[in-house]
Amino acid sequence: MKKVFLKKTRSNYYSIPFIILITILSIFIASCSKNDDQPPVVITKISEDIKELIYFQGDEKASTVLINVQEGPDTKLDASIVDLIFNNTNATDLLVANVHQAQTLDSTIVKGNDITLEQAITYSAKSIETLDQVLSYFKGQGRTVYVFGNSFGAFMTQELIAKKGINSADKYLIMTGRLDINDVIWQALAEGNNGYFESGVTPIIDAELVTDIKEKNLNKMTAALGKNRYTQLLNTIEDLSKVTYIYGKNDQAVGSLTAEEVQFLESKNATVISGNGGHGETFFEFVVQGFKDAFGIEILLQ
Repeated sequence: MKKVFLKKTRSNYYSIPFIILITILSIFIASCSKNDDQPPVVITKISEDIKELIYFQGDEKASTVLINVQEGPDTKLDASIVDLIFNNTNATDLLVANVHQAQTLDSTIVKGNDITLEQAITYSAKSIETLDQVLSYFKGQGRTVYVFGNSFGAFMTQELIAKKGINSADKYLIMTGRLDINDVIWQALAEGNNGYFESGVTPIIDAELVTDIKEKNLNKMTAALGKNRYTQLLNTIEDLSKVTYIYGKNDQAVGSLTAEEVQFLESKNATVISGNGGHGETFFEFVVQGFKDAFGIEILLQ
């Protein structure tokens, strides 16, 4: 009988399952290569619709955007903080912007008749939507986005995080705000009146009632956020390590953070820094350190 010898070819050494595995891996690698070939996000000049919502300084194509959330509240879009930051930093690849709020886009909403607290809440919600629109625009372009909120801007920033999530921006610097401001203060503001904190601790309501319509309505805008308990609203967020929070122990405007507020922030991995100054003093004492610690941005104030 004639012997038949099987010729050993390369294919004899591979099983069918092995060939299938190689095929799948080849497809996966090809797919990854195709994704790698996708062009990077191109940062272009700011669109006109976004320009209508901000005041800005710097290169429109900068890869880093610093958003100021305006203090106040006020009826005019403020340029001073943006100018202060931009004119006192050596950062070159930086765009600094301030975002309109509902009452800066349309000042008539607080200059007419008395508004209700419910209306103030609605206007505040519109301000948050505008802020989120601007942040989403820059984040969608692949830029690094930082948020700075001071005073009323601190409450706005907290509300943004609570409503839109911690990933709305890459890092946050919050100064001279409160998580759970005393009920007696926000309730007075909700009536349009004023209050303050003696030695940063004891809430005092002004005996003289506010009669100016605009001032009363702006106080109600403050109450619309001040009434919120942010230790509860932010408790669903596991990690606040993106947040640097600075407060003054003698802050007459919003009061010092309580031990409970500090403990909450630290339990969520936020960086908490305190000083002994008041509302304005804390800003000027710590803004340089705050920007360096939170964003790695050097501000060279005289």
